[in-house]
Amino acid sequence: MADAAIPRGAKGRLSDAPPRRKPTINDVAQLAGVSFGTVSRVLNDAPDVSAATRQRVLDVIKDIGYRRNRAATALVTSRSTSIGILSDGSPRFGPVGTLMALENVARKKGYATTVISVEQPYAESVQPALDTLDDVGVGGIIVIAPVVDMAAAVWNASCRVPVEMIAAGASSTPNVFTYSENQELGARLATQHLIDLGHTDIAHIAGSMDWFDGRVRKRGWEAALRDAGLSPGLCLEGDWSPRWAYETGLKLVREDRIPQAIFAASDHTALGLIRAFAENGVRVPDDVSIVGFDDIEGSDYFLPPLTTVRQDFTALALMSMEVLIGAMEGQEVDRTPIAPTLVVRNSSTRATPRKSPKA
Repeated sequence: MADAAIPRGAKGRLSDAPPRRKPTINDVAQLAGVSFGTVSRVLNDAPDVSAATRQRVLDVIKDIGYRRNRAATALVTSRSTSIGILSDGSPRFGPVGTLMALENVARKKGYATTVISVEQPYAESVQPALDTLDDVGVGGIIVIAPVVDMAAAVWNASCRVPVEMIAAGASSTPNVFTYSENQELGARLATQHLIDLGHTDIAHIAGSMDWFDGRVRKRGWEAALRDAGLSPGLCLEGDWSPRWAYETGLKLVREDRIPQAIFAASDHTALGLIRAFAENGVRVPDDVSIVGFDDIEGSDYFLPPLTTVRQDFTALALMSMEVLIGAMEGQEVDRTPIAPTLVVRNSSTRATPRKSPKA
């Protein structure tokens, strides 16, 4: 009869259960029949523990749900188990993909993350943000700095822990070391692909030159053309958005300035161009080949499926973490930039002679 007084669905709710004490390392030791020190050696993956004892301790840890106290570990080992991530809060594909990959990789490596976003003016927001991360006890900081102004503020700031900046093509300084994917190589791959298809009139519909990504992708386009003995042609700089690219595509149609081929600074840029051309009877790739950059989700379902440059954010995050941990531990780590890859689909094809206008 006692159960009848309990509202339906309320029996067995977590909120009704008495709070349980969190298991400790001493509980693990007692249940596994080993010393505190043995459990500690297992947790730290020390080699001087037999396989059978190690497995017994790990089984107890799993059974009782023991989790290490990061703060206590940091106090005992004098080694922080957390890192800070500083971002500009950009909703663009590159910064967001980098942030998500970094957080995921850090967690898998046993590091907690504290993320802080800053805003303009960066000269006023960056230093307090770095100070906050330092105050919470992070062992190092990774700054995702897509824009030049933010990087300048980081270079001018001071911090007591190692600071790594992810900024394409930017140089390291005595206080801030940089790491990135080789986006200039990616732009070269995209442009060289169009050159190999026989195109000689290759335009670049670029991103913002306030961004490192925009600068290095433009530089890669220029370098590939010059290496092939071609002069860089039309280059229009925008804001990365499909809307701007769509309006730019309409303008190219109105002015009859459509080139043989286009290297678009991003897949979203390519998307806007393709729509503008499709609405005006300009066929991709028959009338103009287009190559994008990023390989965003769904780019293989564009009409036509987009040839593009793929960025590997997971690999970038893994190497960035290795570089930062190396700095935290005073070790040198290979900082060779990650190489992107070209993904060839249906938006690019071999060049064909253009028809002369009718008299």
